[in-house]
Amino acid sequence: MQANFTFYNPTKLYFGKTAIDGLDKELPKYGKTVLLVYGGGSIKQNGVYDAVVAKLKEHKKTIVEDSGVMPNPTIAKMQGGIALAKKHKADLVLAVGGGSVVDYAKALASLAYESGDLWQRFFVNSEPVTQKNIPLGVVLTMVGTGSEMNGGSVVSNAELTQKLAYMFNAERYPKFSILNPEFTFSCSQYQMTAGIFDIFSHILEQYFSGGNSTTDYLAEALLKSLIESALVAVKNHTDYSARANIMWTSTWALNTLLSRDKPGDWNVHQIAHGVAAVTDATHGMALAALSLPYYNWLMDANLGQFARFAKNVFYVDAKGNSDKQIADEGLMALKDFMQKLGLVLNLGKLGATIDNLPQMLAATHINNSGYKVPTLDDVKAILEKAM
Repeated sequence: MQANFTFYNPTKLYFGKTAIDGLDKELPKYGKTVLLVYGGGSIKQNGVYDAVVAKLKEHKKTIVEDSGVMPNPTIAKMQGGIALAKKHKADLVLAVGGGSVVDYAKALASLAYESGDLWQRFFVNSEPVTQKNIPLGVVLTMVGTGSEMNGGSVVSNAELTQKLAYMFNAERYPKFSILNPEFTFSCSQYQMTAGIFDIFSHILEQYFSGGNSTTDYLAEALLKSLIESALVAVKNHTDYSARANIMWTSTWALNTLLSRDKPGDWNVHQIAHGVAAVTDATHGMALAALSLPYYNWLMDANLGQFARFAKNVFYVDAKGNSDKQIADEGLMALKDFMQKLGLVLNLGKLGATIDNLPQMLAATHINNSGYKVPTLDDVKAILEKAM
């Protein structure tokens, strides 16, 4: 390892079947009014809503509900949530849901007391946040984004056909997160597998950048654990051990540990954001459709790392073959794994068409990092191969 870096993560995690009891320790730390943020109402069907509300009432909290957070949450929705939080002087924002709910709640809590055009200032211009934030807590019901232990927030602007991310500093990470694998059982197979590949992609975005380091070994171990548990979970949706391993891997995949000594690539995510801005495609499925075309394009920039991935993650036998042959086998093994999960490997099945290409290109913001930086022509070719 060559880089100088700092690692700090202030989020406290409560993990396991009794994790909800962590609210008994956390809720007394905050004031009376809690803004309860959730999505389309599935938490009212699986019992999570009742469990959380019971804890809030037990601690005599005033509950203000902000429901209806959609996948790919919008800035317009967030403005409404901010108004609600300020009207009721929320002392804590409690996000109950998956990554979209947590991303939305994180931005709401962090930007509630900022002024002006929040979209332009923060998501477009990446200005520093200077005003006070509302503390954020999380009860996670779907895994994939890792938003429960980081500063990332991805928000969409439907009017401008854009989907952009903002990285808040550690002061604005969730103060605590409740992680009970059983709370994820009720999500659909489609959403589960999309989340699994989102985790996989988070690791690869960091792994396929920078040089050889301890971080690579950590990434490989997480990938192998994820592969093993994912193949169990697709056959038995409620296998607790498998779902627990997936949940724990998801958190460590994107809590900044794997970004140490790594610049990160993140252009698969950037292109996927462009696709979702136009089609509203499920994030993990867009990543799945784009990853093989993208990595086939990127592979020659560091064949050694791709060969290492093939050997150490998918146990490809080198057999005296060249790095290129080994790397190719590794991507074929990745494709086989993706097919076993039932992932969508075609953007057309997510609603994208060739006619959408100009819009998707316009909505893609390319990162200047990683082994090499794609041009717009490269992105166009990758999108076409993903169709």
